[in-house]
Amino acid sequence: MHILINKKYLTLNNYKAKCALGKRGIGYKRKEGDLITPKGTYKVKYILYRKDRVKKIQTKIKKIAIRKDMGWCDDPKSKDYNKLIKLPCAYSFEKLFRKENNYDIILILNYNMNPVIKNKGSAIFIHIAKKNYKKTEGCIALKKAHLLKIIKKINKNTTIKIENQR
Repeated sequence: MHILINKKYLTLNNYKAKCALGKRGIGYKRKEGDLITPKGTYKVKYILYRKDRVKKIQTKIKKIAIRKDMGWCDDPKSKDYNKLIKLPCAYSFEKLFRKENNYDIILILNYNMNPVIKNKGSAIFIHIAKKNYKKTEGCIALKKAHLLKIIKKINKNTTIKIENQR
């Protein structure tokens, strides 16, 4: 089973959902913060979710409930760059437990993880879209209902192919 992401859509078999991408579109990621959604083929390592907001999460993929002390390090100077971390942290990070709902469900893609290359980009996720599918900083974002439908169908062997095509 494969997911294809291109332009404004995520496709899984016959299921197609509108999605938001990085402000600078799909391309080769050059550095941290370049606002590009990285072209390539990836897998979902695990799913993070807010158990206070997502009651029933059905998936074959490993899932971890988000706690208030969880973050994702996006600071190339840290030894924990592009990793899930426990807060507080002396380096730059993204807080995962948020007031807004875009991180209620997060699919962690294995982008820049084996090995982690400093400054190549971090925190490439599939998460919930903001209103009007506002562009992201490099992630893929879709409606919560679409995300819940997709995670029911995927497993650890599912590949996610991100490419520029019509």
